[in-house]
Amino acid sequence: MGPLELLGHPVRLRIVHALRGGRSLTTAELGERIADVSKATLYRHVELLAEGGILEVAEERRVRGAVERHFRLRVASASITPEQLEQLTVEDHRRGFAAAMAALVAEFNAYVERDGADPIADLVGYRQHGIWLTEAELHQLIEGLRAAILPALSNEASPGRSRYLLSPILFPTNDDA
Repeated sequence: MGPLELLGHPVRLRIVHALRGGRSLTTAELGERIADVSKATLYRHVELLAEGGILEVAEERRVRGAVERHFRLRVASASITPEQLEQLTVEDHRRGFAAAMAALVAEFNAYVERDGADPIADLVGYRQHGIWLTEAELHQLIEGLRAAILPALSNEASPGRSRYLLSPILFPTNDDA
């Protein structure tokens, strides 16, 4: 299974999100973070990601006679290259978008269902804006977003930091001028 198929599933995307930021987690720890997915399903998807090279074993330990594996994300393998992106069909984009939206809905539901969830205090946002742009303005907007987001992607978990899921979505609508 290639990276497109591996990353095109909502549960696998949630596993990838959980391991971002340099985290190393066991499947049990992943299960705590993705509690709405059964253990069997989670283990199966972790194994697929490991076999596909998206995850690697960071550490193995003996725990009560069993081997406990800590997995980490192979960041370079957990994204789609520009060359792969060029090969995607409209149907590939449709499936990828649906998987991303399903993962986003599942993550949001997990957030609002946890004790103490406070969308106002946590500055949760999900607005949509229709904007008119020339091609040059579109490129400028995208570069500005990249410049704002890229530095934060390398932040590691630390006291005082909370993990947020940011999902920029941009596509043209059918509105005519």
